[in-house]
Amino acid sequence: MNSSAVPPITEDDIAQYLANTPEFFERHAQLLTSVVLTSQHGQRAVSLLERQAEMLRDKIKALEQRIVEMVRNGSENAAIANRVQQWSRRLLAVADPAQLVEQVQDGLRECFDVPKVALRLWEVAPQWQQAEWTQGASEDVRSFASSLTMPFCGPNLGFEAIGWLPQAAQVRSVAMLALRPGVIDDAAQPAFGLLVLASDDADRFDSTMGTDFLTHMAELAAAALTRLRAA
Repeated sequence: MNSSAVPPITEDDIAQYLANTPEFFERHAQLLTSVVLTSQHGQRAVSLLERQAEMLRDKIKALEQRIVEMVRNGSENAAIANRVQQWSRRLLAVADPAQLVEQVQDGLRECFDVPKVALRLWEVAPQWQQAEWTQGASEDVRSFASSLTMPFCGPNLGFEAIGWLPQAAQVRSVAMLALRPGVIDDAAQPAFGLLVLASDDADRFDSTMGTDFLTHMAELAAAALTRLRAA
């Protein structure tokens, strides 16, 4: 037989053999201490056994960091959920519809520490048609609001609705929430309002942030403000 036809043994072959034959290290236990490798934490030489221990410590450290991150995210989510519940109680306690808009805006500022809040409603009942919060919503704004099927978060790109906010020129990031009957992603239902949250901090409302809680807030606000709509 021509030996040149036999393919050479590769590193993958050796790795597969060792993985399938763990008793190899039982028969050659001295290799665990005699094989010398470079440490991941510097240039010192360590045994195979020590290198394995280092790798395990690194894996444990990475897992610990993930657990800490999960606990922190869980705590933050629980805190936000508590604020949503607190805000919901405030809205449910409003007996006079005339106070609803103020309660929505004040609740967002106080419960969620949002620096700047404004909203506009349209197609409201006749007794509210001259209210301040019904003015300044152009057809473009209304169409934009109806096109939103999820909260918009990102930089201030000069949206018309930013002009509803105090010191609008200083706004750097914004979240805009469509107010429509039912759920926010029901594109078949046109919006009857737009809620604007803003900050002078460019990172407060980032385009990569999660929007689950903002969605809940939009739907809660819309459900409360439905009382002001025309029959």
